[in-house]
Amino acid sequence: MLSSTTHRALNLLPNCQSSLVHNQNLIFHPPHASLLLSLLDRCSSLRHLKQIHAQMILSNLISSPFAAGRLVAFCALSDTPALPYCVAVLRNLCNPNTFSWNVAIRGYSDSDDPKESIFLYKDMLRSSTRPDNRTFPFLFKACSKISGCFLTGNAVLGHVVQLGLISDVFIFNAALHMFAVCGGLVNARKLFDGSGVRDLVSWNTLINAYVQCGKPQEGLGLFREMEVGGVRPDEVTMIGLVSCCSQLQDLELGRNFHRYVEENELEFTVPLTNALMDMYIKCESLKPAENLFHGMKKRTAISWTTMIVGYAKFGLLDKARKVFDEMPEKDVIPWNALIAGYVQCRRGKEALALFHEMQTSDVKPNEVTMVSLLSACTQLGALDMGLWIHRYIEKQNFSLNVALGTALVDMYAKCGKIKKSLQVFEEIPERNALTWTSIICGLASHGCARDAIEHFHSMTEIGLVPDDVTFLGVLSACCHAGLVDEGRKYFAQMSSVYKLPPRIKHYSCMVDLLGRAGLLNEALEVVRTMHIEPDAVVWGALFFACRIHRNVSVGEYAAARLLELDPHDSGIYVLLANMYAEANMRDESDKVWELMKQKGVEKTPGCSLIEVDGMVHEFIVRDKSHQECKEIYACLTQLTKQINCDRTMADLY
Repeated sequence: MLSSTTHRALNLLPNCQSSLVHNQNLIFHPPHASLLLSLLDRCSSLRHLKQIHAQMILSNLISSPFAAGRLVAFCALSDTPALPYCVAVLRNLCNPNTFSWNVAIRGYSDSDDPKESIFLYKDMLRSSTRPDNRTFPFLFKACSKISGCFLTGNAVLGHVVQLGLISDVFIFNAALHMFAVCGGLVNARKLFDGSGVRDLVSWNTLINAYVQCGKPQEGLGLFREMEVGGVRPDEVTMIGLVSCCSQLQDLELGRNFHRYVEENELEFTVPLTNALMDMYIKCESLKPAENLFHGMKKRTAISWTTMIVGYAKFGLLDKARKVFDEMPEKDVIPWNALIAGYVQCRRGKEALALFHEMQTSDVKPNEVTMVSLLSACTQLGALDMGLWIHRYIEKQNFSLNVALGTALVDMYAKCGKIKKSLQVFEEIPERNALTWTSIICGLASHGCARDAIEHFHSMTEIGLVPDDVTFLGVLSACCHAGLVDEGRKYFAQMSSVYKLPPRIKHYSCMVDLLGRAGLLNEALEVVRTMHIEPDAVVWGALFFACRIHRNVSVGEYAAARLLELDPHDSGIYVLLANMYAEANMRDESDKVWELMKQKGVEKTPGCSLIEVDGMVHEFIVRDKSHQECKEIYACLTQLTKQINCDRTMADLY
């Protein structure tokens, strides 16, 4: 609604229009013009704007370039811009000036439809209006927001050169930013190196462009050139340099830049402090990040979220939760950070509980939330919850992007639903190497060895490069199916074709494959020729194979290595004693049990998990902490009686 003052002002205007109707050449009296234009500042809706526009037409004020420019500017740049109406006004002006075209171009360059800026610029040229130095920064900004708009931006740069405006540093910096975003850093660097009007903004633009493209070494190299040129860095420069250290995980260099900021008395702005915190956390140094966080007088959402991520990374989830609870306003990003932290620390139950808490808040989850929740379900084997999340994804119309689709494939495969996993895999519009790896590993774990190998071949045929996890899935498939020759071939391909050095898990797979096939000497040779020190998993694979094939001598050797690595692992003693017993070596078996007692090694209690109605319950031998403990043990007693009764009946028959 217009205010009463505005209504009175509008009512005054028609009284002075009679003379204007009889004499169209009469100029509007300045007091009334000022009054009418002042109403623009109080305009609250498009309807009110149209009323003012109508009065400007009736009073012929619209013919004034200054007044028309004010109207166009208000339409384009107000808090609630009316851009389509702005264009309609502009195109109906008799001779719109450069200012009017510029503000319309600027309005669209700031909007979600920056392409319209390019169209307006073309109309501007057709109208024979000459662009000036204020036109081009907005055009370059629009081009930088439009995907694949490098050619258009290059053409605009040609106009800049023709008009002799390339020496304008503001235009140059806008063009440099556009080239860095759309044309690639090679083109941006050529433009930068060929310019004689570079200022600090130019250096900062290119350094931060290198950071955005993941080329920290080039960013640091440019900084060294900047130092040689005698250009003094500012806080924005330091943000880029600290971010380079984050990507390189170079803690010492990051500390040097931190000291530079302190020694040169640069301002610790919030963005710079956030960048330093992020650098320390990524460089595995939590305490300096804590100190910076607690010393901040003003914090943004990024500050709080960075600290949550930092605590979660170091496994300090109680501290992460404390920071989360203290955060004054939370959008989806800190919720996602804390949920992901619980998942990374393999505390899936807390992650799901936090999601239920999130649902009671005003924050709506997104695709990133769903990926973390599916990972939690994968950890817990919580199929029912995973199915619910899948339905939630469909109900909320989340885009089945690569990350979300891969998480679904992985969840279904690891929760025992390989057919559903394959179905989702086929439905994903776009798949990357990680998606293929997930289905290959899933098929391998379900014993579908041939299918896993076929998917591996399909993956390589379309040009995707497998990584070490992909090969782990392939070798695991060969191991489950006893495909010794295929296993040897793929193990050799890792280093010979894909230049991937085998990791400890690949060696354990090969030892397991050869051991299960009874090729114990070859398996032992693989262990002895490893380029890395074998761990308990490798020796364990050999030991289990020896027990299966009753090779006591090699089994004793493997067991001795295992006990050297962990002399308190009760499982090794138990399996070694059982191996001796199965080989009718009772004395040796008794000695192992006696040694176990002497060392005070107790058998680790068994543990199991079960999901009921979407809740995961954990049980440990002789544990009585469950809230329905009495009912559970009563049920176990009843089952034991039933089993004994069935055995008695079987003996009678």
